[in-house]
Amino acid sequence: METSADLGGAFSTVKKYVTLFGAVSAIVLGTVAVMAFTGHGTTAFLWIRAVILLAVAPVIHRMITRAANGSYRAFDRVRTLSTIAPIAIVGVDLIPGLCPAWYAVLQGLSALALVGVAVLTRRAPLTTAFPEQA
Repeated sequence: METSADLGGAFSTVKKYVTLFGAVSAIVLGTVAVMAFTGHGTTAFLWIRAVILLAVAPVIHRMITRAANGSYRAFDRVRTLSTIAPIAIVGVDLIPGLCPAWYAVLQGLSALALVGVAVLTRRAPLTTAFPEQA
């Protein structure tokens, strides 16, 4: 049986990964802004995607907080989102000509943080926190 300290530490680590995802997303948005204001080409796609991914970070963080308080639905949503989002991020980045290489690299780094969330939410002690749903 996992202790509440183990669970707290695991959820804390997951929150750190999501914070990293948010930080990299903020860097991406900031870079797009600098590129636009210095006369380099940006597109609406780059702006919209950067804003959306930055906006998703606090939503995931809130879901993790709810999961840490015992919500299996929130936990399951975090597991699902952290699995699908990196695949979608990288998949879109691989579409030729859609985004510049620097953008794809930065978005790929943010996706790596979510991969960490996906891995941690599928291992003990987090999976054992909700034994009736496993």
